[in-house]
Amino acid sequence: MGKRRLTKQQKWRIKKIQDERARRAERKESEAVEQLDAGDLSAEQKGLVIAHYGQQLDVEALDGDLKGQLHRCYVRANIDSLVTGDIVTWRAGSDNSGIIVARGDRHTALKRPDKFGQLKPIAANIDQILIVIAPEPEAHANLIDRYLVAAEAVEIPPKIIMNKKDLINDENQARITHLQSLYTKLGYDWIEVSSKSREGLAPLVKLLSNRTSIFVGQSGVGKSSLIQMLLPEENIRVGELSEGVRKGTHTTTTAKLFHMPTGGDLVDSPGIREFGLWHMDELTLAQGFVEFRPFLGACKFRDCKHQGEPGCALQSALEQGEIESSRMESFQRIRDSLDDQTIINTHD
Repeated sequence: MGKRRLTKQQKWRIKKIQDERARRAERKESEAVEQLDAGDLSAEQKGLVIAHYGQQLDVEALDGDLKGQLHRCYVRANIDSLVTGDIVTWRAGSDNSGIIVARGDRHTALKRPDKFGQLKPIAANIDQILIVIAPEPEAHANLIDRYLVAAEAVEIPPKIIMNKKDLINDENQARITHLQSLYTKLGYDWIEVSSKSREGLAPLVKLLSNRTSIFVGQSGVGKSSLIQMLLPEENIRVGELSEGVRKGTHTTTTAKLFHMPTGGDLVDSPGIREFGLWHMDELTLAQGFVEFRPFLGACKFRDCKHQGEPGCALQSALEQGEIESSRMESFQRIRDSLDDQTIINTHD
C-alpha cells in the first residue's frame, strides 16, 4: 500500500477533527486548572501509564500512600502525546481520577505509522522487542527482517519467539529450522513455545524477568494467547485464527502494560499489520542488518547501491559467505520499498 495522498476535502476534515479535539482538550485542561486552584488534587507524584483510552489514561501510582493504585487521568493540553510505558508526574483527585501535569524523559520509544503515514509512538521505555512468529500464519524471512530492522533502528534489542510450537510438523520443520539457524547465527535469541501446551514456558519467563517487553507480530500468531498463558488471571480476549484466509483478527484495542509475578512488565500492543520503514534512509536500513555493519563505508564508490558495482564491500562479503543471499535479497526488497515510500504490510 503506497503512502496516502490526501485530497483538499480530506485535509479539511482532518483539520476540523483536530481543532475540535484541541477545543475539548482545552475545556478539560480548564476544568483541571480549576481543581488545581481549588486545592482539590493531591501533591505531585510519579506514575506509570498502564493503558491509553482516547483522551484518558490509566496511571499507576509509583510512590506514596497510593502506590500500586490505578487512577483514570486527564492530560494537560500542553503535554506531548502520552503512551503506555511513559513515566509521568500527576496529581490525584478524590474519586480515583487525576490529571497528568508532566511527562518524564523516554529512554526508548517504539513507533509505527498511523493511517495518514505519520509516525506515532505506541509504547515507551521498552527494554526489548519480542517478535512473535508462528508456523501459521506462515512467517517469511523478509517479514522477520523488517521487524528486526525496525527494532535495530530504535535501538531496542529484538528477540524472536516462535509460538505455536505444537503446530511444527514434517511439512514445515525444515523451513523453521532454517530460519532458526539463520537468526541465531546473527546473534538473535530464538525461543520456541506453545501457548497451548505451555512447552517452552520456563525459558520465556526467564527472558521476560526484570525487563519491560513488548510483543509485536502479525495478527494470529498468538501474542495475546502468550500473555494469557503468562498471566492467566488477566482477562485477555483472544481472537481465533480465520480458517478462510489463515490470518488473524485484531483483538487488542489499546496497548496495555501488565506486571509479571517474577518481575518485569509486558506490554500487549494492538495487532500490527503494518510496520513502516519508509521513513528510514538507506544507511539506517543497512545498519539494521547487523552482519552488514563491518562492511559499511568500505565500498569503492561512496554512492554504491550494492547491486554488483565494482569494489562493493557487501557484494564481496556475500561472495565469501559472510552474508547470506536471502538477507541480501531481503535488504534489496526493503530498499526498493523505501524508494517507493511504501508502508510495509506484514502479510506480504
